[in-house]
Amino acid sequence: MADPRALLKQVFGHDRFLGPQEAVIHHVLAGGDALVLMPTGGGKSLCYQIPALARPGTAIVLSPLIALMRDQVRGLDALGVRAACLHSGLVPEAGRQVVERLRAGALDILYVAPERFMTPGFQNLLAGISLALFAIDEAHCVSQWGHDFRPEYLQLAVIPERFPGVPRLALTATADGPTRDDILCRLRLEEAKVFSTGFDRPNIRYTVEPKDHPRRRLLRWITEEHPGQSGIVYRLSRAKVEDLADWLCTQGVTALAYHAGLSSAERDRRQDRFMVEDGLVMVATVAFGMGVDKPDVRFVAHLDPPKSLEAYHQETGRAGRDGAPAEALMLYAPADFAALRRLIAPEEGDAARKRIELAKLDALAGYCESDTCRRQTLLGYFGQDLPEPCGNCDVCADPTEPVDATIPAQKALSCVFRTGQCFGAGHLVDVLLGRETSRVERFGHNAVSTFGIGSELTRDQWRAVYRRLAAMGALAPDSEGHGGLVLTQTAWDILKGRRGLTMRLPSPDQNRGARRSREARARRSWVQEYLDRPEDLALWEKLRAWRAETARQAGVPPYVVFHDRTLLDLVLRQPDDPDGLAAASGMGQAKLAKYGQALWAILAEQYAGHGRGPVRATVPVAQMPPPAPREPGETAATSVELFRELGSVAAVVAKRGLKPGTIRGHLLAFVRRGELGAREVCGLPEAVSVRAEAALLAARREGEIGLAPVFEALDGQVTYEDLRCLEAGLWASGRLGGQGGAGDASAE
Repeated sequence: MADPRALLKQVFGHDRFLGPQEAVIHHVLAGGDALVLMPTGGGKSLCYQIPALARPGTAIVLSPLIALMRDQVRGLDALGVRAACLHSGLVPEAGRQVVERLRAGALDILYVAPERFMTPGFQNLLAGISLALFAIDEAHCVSQWGHDFRPEYLQLAVIPERFPGVPRLALTATADGPTRDDILCRLRLEEAKVFSTGFDRPNIRYTVEPKDHPRRRLLRWITEEHPGQSGIVYRLSRAKVEDLADWLCTQGVTALAYHAGLSSAERDRRQDRFMVEDGLVMVATVAFGMGVDKPDVRFVAHLDPPKSLEAYHQETGRAGRDGAPAEALMLYAPADFAALRRLIAPEEGDAARKRIELAKLDALAGYCESDTCRRQTLLGYFGQDLPEPCGNCDVCADPTEPVDATIPAQKALSCVFRTGQCFGAGHLVDVLLGRETSRVERFGHNAVSTFGIGSELTRDQWRAVYRRLAAMGALAPDSEGHGGLVLTQTAWDILKGRRGLTMRLPSPDQNRGARRSREARARRSWVQEYLDRPEDLALWEKLRAWRAETARQAGVPPYVVFHDRTLLDLVLRQPDDPDGLAAASGMGQAKLAKYGQALWAILAEQYAGHGRGPVRATVPVAQMPPPAPREPGETAATSVELFRELGSVAAVVAKRGLKPGTIRGHLLAFVRRGELGAREVCGLPEAVSVRAEAALLAARREGEIGLAPVFEALDGQVTYEDLRCLEAGLWASGRLGGQGGAGDASAE
C-alpha cells in the first residue's frame, strides 16, 4: 500500500497534512468508517482522495451536484489522477466509456449522484469490481433537520448491507448537533469515528449591518473594497436576483444572474463563466453555491438574510477557500425576518419541522443583533467554544462600548402601545422624536404621552433599539402582515422592569461611508503583504498572465492550472534551477512535468532582466495573515495615549471606566499596525513572553490552527488575550510572515 505522505507530495505537491487529515486517512486505510466535519477549504477531499489512491480498487464518491463532480474531476485530471463522473448530463457514448473504464479497473475515483447509485443496474455493476471506499459528500443533505435536506440521501443507508466491509466516509462542512446525530443514524454510521476540526474560517471577516440603501452600500463595498475581485451576492427571490444583476451591470460591475428559473444549459454556462473569469460577480438565489469550488472568491454578500445560521455558514464559506483574507457582508431589516417567518410557517405543514425552522431563524436574528463577537456567536451555535473574541469581525472592530438601554427600550415599547400596535418603526421613531409629520398629525399621535420623549437618541439609534427589540422577540409583526409591530410577553417584562437591555448604540457622529472609504483606500491585496519589491510584483503579474492564457487554451479555470499560493511560492522562493520548482506548494509531479519548462522560462527571463531576488520562506495556509489592520477609531487612540502615559492596562481601565476587554481591544489594534509593542501591552515577564512567542512560532510552523494548542503547550500559564496580542506582534514584526515552509494540504 502506498505511503500517504509520499502521495501527498508526489500527486498534490504538499509536504504535510492539516489538522486531522492524516488520522482520518490512516483510519480509512485500516478499514474504518468515519464522519469528517471540516470547514470549507479545510481539506475534506484529501481525506478520501489519498485513501482512494492508496487502497486497491475504485473509490465511489456520492455527490449531489453535477457541477461539483465536474469541478473535482477537472482538478484531479490536472494532477494525473484517474477520475471520472457519471451523471445525467453526459451523452450516452461518454457514459459508456466511463463504465468501460470502471469495469477495466482504470479509474481511481468515480463521482456519481445518489440517484444513479440507487439504480439496480449500477449496484450490480459495482458488485463486479474491486471497491476502495465510499465517500458521501455534503452528508448534511441526509438530515431532515439540516438546511439542505435531499430525500435521495436517505437511501444510502443500504451501502453497508449491499457492500459489506467497504470503508465509508461521510463528509460535511456544516452540521449542528442534531444534524450530526442524524447523519450518523440515517447513514448507519453509529460505529464510525468522528473527526472534527470545528467550523471556524478565521480568514473570513464577518460584517452584519442594518439595511440602509442596500444597493448603494453593496456597490460601494464592491467597487471600493473589492475592485476586480470575484464574489457572490445572495438574494431571496428570482426577481430580486435579476433586478440586482441588471443594476450592477449599469453601474459598471460585471455581474450575472443565477437562479432555478434558468434552463439547465444556461445555468451551466453562467457557472462555467464564473469559474473561469476573474472579477465576475454572481448574483444568485440559494440555487447557486454547493457546486462552486472556486478558491479565490474574495467576498460573499447577503442582501436578504438566509433561513438559518447553517445556511449562512455554508454560503459565506464559499469565500476564501484558498485561505487568503475574504469578507462576508449581510444586510438585514426586521421586515426580512417577518417575511421569512411567513414562508416557514404557513397554516399547513409539519408542526415539529416548523418549530425547528423558526428556532433556527430566531438564532440568525439574534446573530444579526448580537453585541458579542460574530465568530463566537456563530461557532457557539455549532457547539464550538472560541475562548476570546476573534478580532476579525465588525463587532470586534467597533470601539463602541455596550450601554444600558433599558429606559430607551421601555420608551420604544410604550410608544408601540400608545399608538395602538399598528405602526412600523419609522413612524414610531417620528413620534418619539416629536416630528409633526402629516401622518403623525393625521392619527393624532402628536397628542400621545410618548410624543417627543426620545430626544436623547438620534433617529438611527432609535431604529437600532427597535431592531434589537424585534430580534430578541419583544416585538412581533402584526398578524395581518401590514408592517405594524405588536408587543409580546417579553415586551411586558421589559416595561415592568423584570428584564433589562444592554446594547451598542450607533455613534451619533459616525460617518460610516467616509470611514469605509478610508479603510478601502488603505487596504492592500493579501499578496502584497509578502511582495514588497516592484520586481516581485512584476513577476507575480507575469505568472498570473501565463496561468490565465494556459487555462484559456485548456478550457479550464485558472486555479486548475495553479492556485495563487503556488505562484506566490515561486516568487518568494526564487528557485535557482528547474529542479527547485518542485518545492513550491501544490507542485505535484504531473504539474511539474506539464508546466515546469514554461515556468522556468518566465523565471529565467525575470532573472536576466532584474537579477535573482532574495529568497524568502513561504507561509502555510494555516498561517495566512489576518486581513490588513484597519484604522483604529478615536476612542482607541485615547486608550493608547493613556496607556503610554500610565503604563498598564489596569490603569487605563480605572481611568476610563471601561471593561478590560475593551481596552485590550483598543491596544490590540495598534499592536497589529506595528505602532505598539505586544510585550509592553501584555506586561508579562520577559522569559514568559519569549517562551510564548516561541510556542506560537512552533505551532504555526507545524500548521496548527487557533490558539488552543499553544495555550495547552504552555500549560495555561499565558492567557488567550496575551497570546492573541503576542501573535499580532509577531505578524506586525514580520516574524510570522517569514516562518514556515512548503505548503499544507488545504482546499487545493
